[in-house]
Amino acid sequence: MMQNFSEDAAFPIGKLSILLAVLQNHEWKQTVEQMLISQGFKYTIGRVGAMDMIKVVAAIETAGKNNRIIDSENYREVHALYHAIIEAIQSIGRGVVQFGDILRTVGLTFTIVRGEMTGAIAHEGEWIAVCVYGTIGAPKKGFEHEAIGFGFNHI
Repeated sequence: MMQNFSEDAAFPIGKLSILLAVLQNHEWKQTVEQMLISQGFKYTIGRVGAMDMIKVVAAIETAGKNNRIIDSENYREVHALYHAIIEAIQSIGRGVVQFGDILRTVGLTFTIVRGEMTGAIAHEGEWIAVCVYGTIGAPKKGFEHEAIGFGFNHI
């Protein structure tokens, strides 16, 4: 069970962003949020559903700006978030974004997590992780399947 954790068992930024997206409707979500806070990460959670990739990108980017995960006046931060979003969306599109023009739709929970990356090697500066989890499929209830995507970029 994830209820008890210690600093020694701290998860890295990417894993926490994935867990946060996947565990939205689970009691363990609070534990993941506690881990994020204890490690000094900034994070936000949102939902988006669309047939248009531009709307998905805009929703995630807007959440990052409005929730002060990034500084919207700093091009480097906006650019880092944009690339993490595109990488995550490409993951759910199986390398090629397969929704919108070919009548595919997505219903996604997304997370954005920002902070220092931990590991065996010291990394300079902060990183940003974007995870999208939900469904992709034909725009008809019951014709979709689960999908997950992940993007990671340095700021």
